[in-house]
Amino acid sequence: MGGGVAAGRRRRYLWGMSAQKTIHFISLGCAKNRVDTEVMLGVSGLSGFAPVDDPSDAEVIVVNTCGFIDAAKEESVDTILEMAELKRTGACKKLVVAGCLSQRYATDLQTEMPEVDHFLGSSDMLKLGQVLDPRAAAARMLVGNPAEWTIRATDPRTLTQRGHSAYMKIAEGCNRQCSFCAIPGIRGKQRSRTVEDVVMEATQLAELGVVELNLVSQDTIAFGRDLTQKATLAQLIAALGEVSGIRWIRVHYLYPESLTEPLVELFAQHPKVLPYIDMPLQHASDAMLMRMRRGHGGERLYKVVDTLRENIPDMVFRTTFIVGHPGESASDFAELKKFVAYSEFDHVGVFRYSHEEDTHAGTMTDVVDPEVIAARHEELMDLQRPISRDKLEARVGTELEVLVDGESDESEFLLEGRWWGQAPEVDGKIYLANGEAQPGEIRRALVRDAGDYDLVADLLDRDGNWVAPPGVERPEARSPGARRQASKAKKKLKVM
Repeated sequence: MGGGVAAGRRRRYLWGMSAQKTIHFISLGCAKNRVDTEVMLGVSGLSGFAPVDDPSDAEVIVVNTCGFIDAAKEESVDTILEMAELKRTGACKKLVVAGCLSQRYATDLQTEMPEVDHFLGSSDMLKLGQVLDPRAAAARMLVGNPAEWTIRATDPRTLTQRGHSAYMKIAEGCNRQCSFCAIPGIRGKQRSRTVEDVVMEATQLAELGVVELNLVSQDTIAFGRDLTQKATLAQLIAALGEVSGIRWIRVHYLYPESLTEPLVELFAQHPKVLPYIDMPLQHASDAMLMRMRRGHGGERLYKVVDTLRENIPDMVFRTTFIVGHPGESASDFAELKKFVAYSEFDHVGVFRYSHEEDTHAGTMTDVVDPEVIAARHEELMDLQRPISRDKLEARVGTELEVLVDGESDESEFLLEGRWWGQAPEVDGKIYLANGEAQPGEIRRALVRDAGDYDLVADLLDRDGNWVAPPGVERPEARSPGARRQASKAKKKLKVM
């Protein structure tokens, strides 16, 4: 299943509760996996299990794996083996492996990992109830057809983020045929939830105190196209905007295809919809986009960036790229750098290509040398870093709305949060050096300093005034032209 440096963030969900039956969850990979883990956590609660902080104290350990690229697969295997050791040295009586790795390599894992008691696939979250029921005599291999399940508002779910923010999956699977991607084979075809079901879950989350919804799926812009009663992403977002208690709606994983006027209007004008565009573009060279089977050329991407910036005031743009895809030449990479410099994205993630079986790119033989891939990764990140910093520098001296997360990990004397241009876990933080607030509050703050990825600010008081710390003068705004203030004037939308 390949090698490489383990990447991604391991998330262990920790609650110190004492109970007779104990369970520990580890979720690897993306935000969509997090939601699946939260469903399994809900299932375990209904089964009478309480989650514990320390895996060595757990009678059952569940590892929800990622199997997308080599580095993620390596991390998943290493974690499984680490947890398997606790069957010998800890309290663990049952080890469960779930998610994309077991869906993709069910037969291999069943043979090669005798330490694992049960395998669940990418859509088998509810089957954990069978595993935890001593009367059920659950089979060891419970990996099913990924098309068998799409999350519903009625499924049990226990949140793992701070209680005021939540991810919400609006669809499963993907119908696209990108050359480098194994997800359609792991997650199945696109399966959208109904608008009514998503709104029901959003209402439930709001009743729990959630104020920020982060919408995720494999192909968010395709939401509703597969439903018998067709729906659109714009219709869904507008409906979510009516849910009482929800203050911020953030949309992830858009695809660079035609953007409808109603959708762009929501990003530009709706008070709850954040002007935050998360759109993985992957490359900019015509030749590479064709090889990647993206369905468009580089000119299309320039037009997308220009149109969105023209129509959405003060937009924040996050994207990702892949370097080292088979056939990527020096001129292709130069075109990518030119595009990144032109577009001035706020946040950029760069992935090193991973050669994956069961993908079209996996059959290509004109592979790029790993050292060249590593060098291109570093070069593109070096190009983007000062752009990101300049974007943050332009916020110094301005006031921003900030969602307060709580006490900072850096110091008990600091609060931390995120302004609307920062998505959870991927875009940095805003450290609140002065002022008081409760977690989950959305407050205005004056930005006083900026780093490569983070901001430092003071909370305004509840009357909207800045109380200057001793010896501190109000900072002057830096590079005001960089924020494209002129685009805030209302104008007729020009939509592709």
